[in-house]
Amino acid sequence: MEGQRWLPLEANPEVSRLRSRPEAVGRSGGDWVAAASPGQFVAKSCSLFRFQVTNQFLKQLGLHPNWQFVDVYGMDPELLSMVPRPVCAVLLLFPITEKYEVFRTEEEEKIKSQGQDVTPSVYFMKQTISNACGTIGLIHAIANNKNKMHFESGSTLKKFLEESASMSPEERARYLESYDAIRVTHETSAHEGQTEAPNIDEKVDLHFIALVHVDGHLYELDGRKPFPINHGETSDETLLEDAIEVCKKFMERDPDELRFNAIALSAA
Repeated sequence: MEGQRWLPLEANPEVSRLRSRPEAVGRSGGDWVAAASPGQFVAKSCSLFRFQVTNQFLKQLGLHPNWQFVDVYGMDPELLSMVPRPVCAVLLLFPITEKYEVFRTEEEEKIKSQGQDVTPSVYFMKQTISNACGTIGLIHAIANNKNKMHFESGSTLKKFLEESASMSPEERARYLESYDAIRVTHETSAHEGQTEAPNIDEKVDLHFIALVHVDGHLYELDGRKPFPINHGETSDETLLEDAIEVCKKFMERDPDELRFNAIALSAA
């Protein structure tokens, strides 16, 4: 991806470090630990993209904290029950590997050949800015739940969503390139909690996607892909569980990878 580069949110060493420990699920020294086996998130010393930073970022963009991101500590029912409900979006952070890139190409070719149903109500934008996937994931999460959100007066994010509402995915991407207010807030968040200045040229192989419910279906929104991915039926009540099933498929494709993390947008 050429053109603009932003500071990578997910490259922060204090945000991206995972501690892989094969203990049973429980608490250890204040951190949740989970069995390091296929189909489970591994233990974290802190989130790959800390929900506190995410919430502060959205606050700076003028979003009222009636909805906030929280950690998803694991995928079994007991741990999912800890996530406050309702949930209106899930962000997944995962590694871009050779296996994933092969799958992505095959998936795109299959959908182009067979087609899929996508409601025009989905707000989707392409990613043309390197390292902006975290911010684009947040935009996807909020834009597709705009009717649930409360915005402060003069909200930068509300203004961007209103002005880009009738644009194509490509036009929204170009509009973000010139939207300095969001870029500056992104860069401020990229510095949050770091002990050293991040490198804008650092190679990052982690990527965010958003999973949202629109018109009765679960959509995967990834700015690297040419279109939304319809993962079937869902509801406000089952969104978290249905989104986690999609997350499991990502993990199953790369069983030797531990760098997976999910956060959920929940009612505060």
